[in-house]
Parts: sequence; C-alpha cells; structure tokens
Amino acid sequence: MMLRQAAQALSRRLPTTARRSSPSFLATSSSVGIDNFVLTPVNLQSKRDIWVWGSPPSSSSSNRRGFADAVVDHEVTHDSHWSQFPMAPPDPIIGLTEAYLKDDFPDKVNVGVGAYRCDQGRPFVLPVVREAENELVAEELDHEYSGIAGCPNFVDVALKFAYGDDCVPLKENRVAGVQTLSGTGGLRVFGEVLHQFGHKHIYVPNPTWGNHIPIFTNAGLEVRKYRYYDNATSNLDFSGLLDDLQAIPEGSCVLLHACAHNPTGMDPTMEQWKQISNVAKERNLLPFFDCAYQGFASGDARKDAAALRMFVEDGHNIALVQSFSKNFGLYGQRVGALSVVADTPDEAKRVLSQLKVHIRPSYSNPPRHGARIVSKILSSEKKTDDF
Repeated sequence: MMLRQAAQALSRRLPTTARRSSPSFLATSSSVGIDNFVLTPVNLQSKRDIWVWGSPPSSSSSNRRGFADAVVDHEVTHDSHWSQFPMAPPDPIIGLTEAYLKDDFPDKVNVGVGAYRCDQGRPFVLPVVREAENELVAEELDHEYSGIAGCPNFVDVALKFAYGDDCVPLKENRVAGVQTLSGTGGLRVFGEVLHQFGHKHIYVPNPTWGNHIPIFTNAGLEVRKYRYYDNATSNLDFSGLLDDLQAIPEGSCVLLHACAHNPTGMDPTMEQWKQISNVAKERNLLPFFDCAYQGFASGDARKDAAALRMFVEDGHNIALVQSFSKNFGLYGQRVGALSVVADTPDEAKRVLSQLKVHIRPSYSNPPRHGARIVSKILSSEKKTDDF
C-alpha cells in the first residue's frame, strides 16, 4: 500500500483509535499531507508503527516541528519471509544416520553408509591416512587458496590412480582433470556442462544412488533409466541392460558405476563390460563413470578400475568422477576429481576451460587438506601399497 493510501486509511480510523495528545513532532521526508494535516511515521519497528497526526509545520521553521493533534499506535502484522516454506522430507540416507545418532540402543548398527568402522562402531582412520596427516602437520604448510582446478599434484596422482600409469591419453596430455567437492560436486559440475552443450537428458541404471537423480535434475537434465537389476532373481538384468542401451538415442550420456554398484553391489563381469563397451561404440554413447569405491570394493584398486580402463583402451572419450570419501575414509574432507578424455591436447585444454567456468561461480575452488593427504599417499609407492 502506498504511503498516501496508508495515511487515508489511518485517518478514517482516528475517531476510534487515536489517542488525543499535544506533542510536537519532527516532520520527515515520508510525511504525507492530507487536507492541511500530515501523517508522519515517527517510530517504525518490526511489528509496531506509531503515526503522528497533526498540523503541518511551518515551511519557514528551521527545526521543521509541528503540533500533533493525535497519535495512532497500532499493531502491524508482517508475514515472515520464510512463512511459506514447507518442511522438506529428510534425506533417506542422511536421515537414517541422524536417527542412528539419536537412538540410545547400545547394540545399534548403522548399515546406511559405506564407511570404515572399528569393532565399537566408531569411525576408523586408516593408519596410512593418519601417517600422511601427521607428516603434513609437521611440514607447517600454509592455507592459501588452491586454483579453480584444485591442487595440481592431487589431480595428477588421482588421474593416474584411476586410469593407470600406462594410460595412453594421460601420456599424450589428452585428459582434462580438475579437483572437485568429492564425487557429488563432480557430478553436478559435469551435469551442468552437459546441459550447456546440448544434452537434454542422461541415462542412469535402475536402481542407482539416490542422489544421482536430484543432482542431474538440478543441473537441468532429464533423468532417464535403463534396466540394470532384476529384483526377482537378485541378479544383473544384463539382457535388459543391453536392450535398453541399444535403444538409447545416439550420442546420449550414460552413467556407469565403475565398481561396487550402489545400491545393489552387483557389477558386470569383464566379459559383460566388453559387450557394454561395444554397444556404446555402436551407438556413439558418452560413457560417464562414477567411481566412488576404487579399492574399497575388492581390496585391489587396479581391479576396481579395470572396467573404465578397458573403455579408454577401446577408444571411448569417457568422463570420470572420482570420490576419495569411501576408499580413503576422508568423508568430511570432500575430496574428489572430475576428468574427461579428449581427442587431442588442444581439445583437452578447451574442455578444462569449460569445467573451470562452471566451478568458479559454484564453489570458486576446492579445499586443500584432504587433497594433500591423498597426494601424500599416492605420491609414495610405499604408502600406496600400505593403502
């Protein structure tokens, strides 16, 4: 309501709501004149407005003071800016953890999150992680910002960890890589990049990690599903998987779990991965690997990376997101990497530039401590073996 309208409305209420008084008042820029009188707000608080109604001050008066005939003191009800916010449902996984923490049952067990725990159910820090962390503390490093793409040494060792030291695209500088906020951040960044450059949808296995769907939806992609697991037989629905991949529009992006499929734990055999690779080649599909459990799945980091390495050897220009939360037990450090295999070094540079364009307005640059721990371990052959 405009101030003049408010003044007129209040003026009609004066006979019943005004308290007669004779104070002087200071006119303000928000005063409104009505028929030789003014209505002036003199005390505006969060829920109470006090208006002075009286004769206008003389224009020649130096202090601009007038004579009040009445004071209107009334309650003003303002809705909270957040009053229309509904209660959102709890996250099914995090909500389970919250319920677990509130439960006072002594023999409780939380099987909702894949995480290292000791026999007493408390978080377990890998000895090699603790060793690396102690060495970093002794080095008294600074806390300077990392670059948009993260810590270069971390990115280098992370990519070698996944692709292998003998990976041809790595040796030819054809892999664009950045540090991300664990796997979740990498998924979101790549989803945004896909959407910007023409992809309207992404195909994910049914079922898949619950957070995949809102991540890609919020990035602007329509999430579609392909068959993966047969609940009736508790086994991989491989024929249905292949049929759906063959029916997917050419050029589509397909999300693949590199190992330890979440939530089923059911992975294709290497022979089946080969068939998937062949179909992806025929349909010119873009394989996007989510690798959250390398080393955690089988105990052998090389074995857990075998499928994605085979796709690269088969000539696919894959995209890969890595998380170091589960395998290194660095859950709260948010350590991850996103990489894309390109045709040429120049193409890789251009892809890298686009990844950085999306990272900068999102979280600017990633944290350093967890990345330094991973770098310390994977830069040492002994520590890597210990891991």
